[in-house]
Order: sequence, then structure tokens, then C-alpha cells
Amino acid sequence: MTATASSGIKRKDISAFRPGNGLPDGPKLPIALQTLIYFTARPQLMRYCRAKYGPAFTVRFMKRSVVVITEVEEIRKLFSGSPQAFHAGEGNRVLQPIVGDQSLLILDEDPHLRHRKLLMPAFAGASLRGYRELIAAIADEEVPGWRPGRTRLAEHTQAITLEIILRVVFGVTDPVRLAKMRTLVLGVTGASLFTMAGTLFPVLMKRIWPWNRLQRTLDGLDELLYAEIRECREAPDLAARTDVLARMVRAGDDADGLSDVEIRDELVTLLLAGHETTSNGLAWTLHELMRAPVELARAVAAADRQDKEGDEFLEACFKEGLRLRPVIGGVARRLTEPAEIAGYQLPAGVVVSPSIDLVQHDHALHADPGEFRPDRCLDGSLTTSNWLPFGGGVRRCIGAGFSMLESVEILRKVLQTWELAPVAEKPEATKTRHITLVPAKGARAILSRRR
Repeated sequence: MTATASSGIKRKDISAFRPGNGLPDGPKLPIALQTLIYFTARPQLMRYCRAKYGPAFTVRFMKRSVVVITEVEEIRKLFSGSPQAFHAGEGNRVLQPIVGDQSLLILDEDPHLRHRKLLMPAFAGASLRGYRELIAAIADEEVPGWRPGRTRLAEHTQAITLEIILRVVFGVTDPVRLAKMRTLVLGVTGASLFTMAGTLFPVLMKRIWPWNRLQRTLDGLDELLYAEIRECREAPDLAARTDVLARMVRAGDDADGLSDVEIRDELVTLLLAGHETTSNGLAWTLHELMRAPVELARAVAAADRQDKEGDEFLEACFKEGLRLRPVIGGVARRLTEPAEIAGYQLPAGVVVSPSIDLVQHDHALHADPGEFRPDRCLDGSLTTSNWLPFGGGVRRCIGAGFSMLESVEILRKVLQTWELAPVAEKPEATKTRHITLVPAKGARAILSRRR
């Protein structure tokens, strides 16, 4: 992967980052291999570049240059900057073939603000409290059915968070439709990185395997989603329904409500950005708890207490899991006008990427950042500047509160039901799966029922 330092080029054009200008370069590799490294070993690549080139550097993949920044003050300025000048939607274009044109992840400026305003009530405090009982009931149904012995926790957390998405968010209750939707959703979220990268090329999606198979899966999912949306609009009990889909249908007035296409795109976004990230965040949290016996014992006691203080500790465990093992390594903003970033004058069109992973492992920001310490989430050590798993600013993940609520309920039931031990003492490596960073071996564990 070609990477270049940004030190010593104050207020110069982005062309100063290009190879051949006297700056130290990273490995000179073919563009295909550079892209492969970026997508399959991103955390290792970012840490190597940070150590070699400093707090700002450039990486290249698929013939694109991305300026990575790692200083919290620069990231704060980017997050709090003008939504007109810094487009997050354009930075997320790689997801557009899956989530659609009308997703919060893809929209910018006024269209993004409109969607966010219409969707926010579904994820606000009162609504979240209404979801808790059903989430807890689903955890009670699912977790005791796990089999004792060796297992991959990531498979279990994926199954339970998908069930929550389908029933709490989508409002799906019909058993036949639930079964069809589970299969289709897993066909999308389980697509390989190679397949996901190919979605950028329409000719592949139309004619060539495995991309045409993914397209057929998306088409089948769309058919079910539009049927759910249509039935929800016509439901006689629509006004009384509390699922997220019903709230989307009721959002706004007749002139400014969400269309079927807009709702479809937001539902798929919740599948990708909600279900996948939360399930892997839970898998990483359990992976780390198993290797920290003292913290695991505290978490078990917190789960058994079933009170506010116990819930706060379980939430701290999940937050620390997301800090130590971020599911999303970085976010992106595309400049629509020239801007000074990290001391460099960058032209319009450049993509700038704050690195979540590097910030959350910075020794200057976190004491012993490689250790799993939930207490840092309780003593004020974690702030919106040095803990970024949900992004920041007006683009902060709208479902962050839902993810926290869901994770506490699932962690409580898992720890009340099972004793966990790691299969191997050595922690699992990180593997890239499309946009997420997941346990390379699925967070392997040995389960035995608590007495």
C-alpha cells in the first residue's frame, strides 16, 4: 500500500501527497494489491502508517487517495464543521448499491437533515424505553437455546440481533415471512468483501456470479420489504403500533412524509449499520470479558443484580468492547470546497477519514489502551473526543441509544445463563468483513450452563 507522510508540507496542495515528490513512500505495490491490503488488513495498515508517517497520512486504494487524520482536535473540527463543506454521504458511496440513494448514510445537507428529523423520534428516549420489554423477551427466548460446549459467539450474537431488528424495528411477526427475511438478510450481510466491492460495477451485478446472486438476493429482500411497508400503511392498528417501521410510516405529514423508497433504504441501512455493528460489538465484548476474569466476575454480578447500577456496568463493558475492538475502523468526509485539515490546505474533492481505531488506541488519550477496562467508561475517561464508535457531529449514528439498550439486555441474559471460557488464551485477530471489523474466528468460546 502506498502511503506518504504529511509532515513538513504545511498549507500545500494535496498533490504534495503524491509519490515522486521526495517524501518517504510506503511499499510500492500494484494498485490491486494495495486495495487488497486496505480492505483485508486495515487496522494493521493504519497503525503501521501512523507509526511511520505521523498523525496525518495518505493511503490509496482503487485509485483513490484518502487522507487519514488521527488527532482528536482535528477530528472534532471536522465533525463540527459545515455539513455543506464536509459531505459524509459522498464518503460512503461504496455502500450506495446496497442501502440505496435515500439512506441516511448516503444523503447530505438538507435531505440528510430532513431524514434525520423524521427518524429521530423513533430512536429517542421514550421510544427506546418502549422497545426494552420486547428486546428482553427475545433475549429470554433465544439465549437459553444455545448449546453448551464449543461455539462461535459471533454466530449467536448475529442471530439474536437480527431477530431484534426484524421484530422490533421491522415489526415482522408472520413466521413464514420472518423465515424468508432471515435468509435474505443473511445473504446480504454475509456477502464477502470481494462480492461487496463488486457492487460498484453494475455490469457485474447484472450478469456475473457471485454478484448477480447478490442482486437476486437484494431483489427478493426488496419484495418483502415493500410488502411490509404497504401492509403497514394499510394496517388498521397503525396508530397504536410501536415498531420502528410504523413510526417511519407515521413520520411527518402527508406532504413531507417518507416515501416507500425512502423507508426501504432506511430499513436496509438499519440492517447493515445496526444489526451487523451491534452483533459484532457484542461478540467482541464477550471475547474480551472471557480473557479478563476479574471484569467477567463483576459483569456476572451486575447481570444478576438487575438494577440501574448493574446495567451501567454492563453498558460500560459494551462501550469498552467498542473502544478496544472498534467494529468500524474509520469514517469519511468528502470536501466540497478547499479546507485546511491538520495543517494542510486540501482542495475540494479530497476524502478525509478520521481513524476511530487509532484514536481509541492512542496512548496519549487512554491509559494502557490495549487492556480491557470497563471502569474507564464510568470514571469520565471516555469522552466524545476519544471514543468514536458511533461517529460524531450531525452524522453521529442515530441508532446509538438503541444499540446500547439492546446490548445491555443481551449481555444480561447471556451472563445470567452461561459460564464462558475462551477456547484459546491468545486473543483473536481482527478480520475485515465488508465494512466491519470482526473476530477472525468468530469469538470462539466454551459454554457451560450456570448452576
